[in-house]
Amino acid sequence: MKSVDAHLAEILATVRPLAPLEVDLEGALGTTLAEEVSSPVPLPPFDNSAMDGYAVRAADVAAVPVTLPVIDDVAAGSDELRAVGPGHAVRIMTGAPVPAGADTVIPVEWTDGGTASVRIERSAAAGNAIRRAGEDVQAGEVVLKPGTVIGPAQLGIIAGVGRRRVTVRPRPRVVVLSTGAELVDPGNPLGPGQIWDSNSYTLSAAVRAAGADGFRVGSVGDDPAAFLDTLDTHLVRADAVVTSGGVSMGAYEPVKEALTPLGTVRFEKVAMQPGMPQGFGVLGDDRVPIFALPGNPVSSFVSFMLFVRPALDRMRGLPPGPPATVAARTAAPLRSPAGKRSFLRGVLGADGVVAPVHGQGSHQLAALAAANALIVLPEDVTEVPEGGAVEVIRL
Repeated sequence: MKSVDAHLAEILATVRPLAPLEVDLEGALGTTLAEEVSSPVPLPPFDNSAMDGYAVRAADVAAVPVTLPVIDDVAAGSDELRAVGPGHAVRIMTGAPVPAGADTVIPVEWTDGGTASVRIERSAAAGNAIRRAGEDVQAGEVVLKPGTVIGPAQLGIIAGVGRRRVTVRPRPRVVVLSTGAELVDPGNPLGPGQIWDSNSYTLSAAVRAAGADGFRVGSVGDDPAAFLDTLDTHLVRADAVVTSGGVSMGAYEPVKEALTPLGTVRFEKVAMQPGMPQGFGVLGDDRVPIFALPGNPVSSFVSFMLFVRPALDRMRGLPPGPPATVAARTAAPLRSPAGKRSFLRGVLGADGVVAPVHGQGSHQLAALAAANALIVLPEDVTEVPEGGAVEVIRL
């Protein structure tokens, strides 16, 4: 059997980062920056007030209490030039430009809030409650580098430096479909021998959680021709395809029967539990990667975490690699078959102790839903005693 590491290495050697494109800010969330973003101006671009209050000269409030005449108001967005002379105050709002001559802002809470004159109860040193021009960003300074994933804060600074469009590697578009004549879409009644399709929902959600756009096609039956027709219909909008089911050694394996003759998709046994049957390859002139995962719900989800998610990272322009692990100690004895890397479902506590969940079958989706970690047992480990050291992948 092929090792987990060898299978992932083949996948990562095949997939490529998506080509950069320019998008509006509204479409940039979750994409990966493909250019440097710098500020054309200092931020803030002018000295402004950090609070509602009164712009004054610090020397005039050195001895308090003191009452000063209020000679003007200045609001945020004001473009009028104002000045404060000795012994005077200007009422100022948060974000408003600091008038010439003023070197400190007294918060309104330290005053009686007067409009014609103001009684100031506390003094303040020069610079109090003033945001200086350029204290956040200097003109020409790089604020974001290529390879940065654009979240809300990153989107904010792109807008904050005046950019309306930005060059990014887009979120991969991933078509997800499951196979099996026994599958029924949730919400519909079950007939004899039928089960509700959970894989297409689980995997399309996993795609979105991995920073890509998941397009759930649903399920197709066990007819290879129907599977190929469905695939052809949706391939035009796909940067990658994820299927579940139809890859084992038995009869009625539509994915394997449909794709093997193409010569660009390989089906192999990978030395892992759960998830031994795996298929991977490329489709069409654009060489769209396809991940043919096993049909058992836990097997397909574990396979996604180990193989598809790292591939999506690479497509997004991020550093790819196996899922990160953390050290833990097991709350119970563990067993694993020799020669296979096992991924047991468990609950990792804040104390670093991981407890395997009840129900480790590859069909037991409820047990997976109760887990927050995968306990990794290497190929050469068959037993781990209670309290033994293990590595876990956080879910």
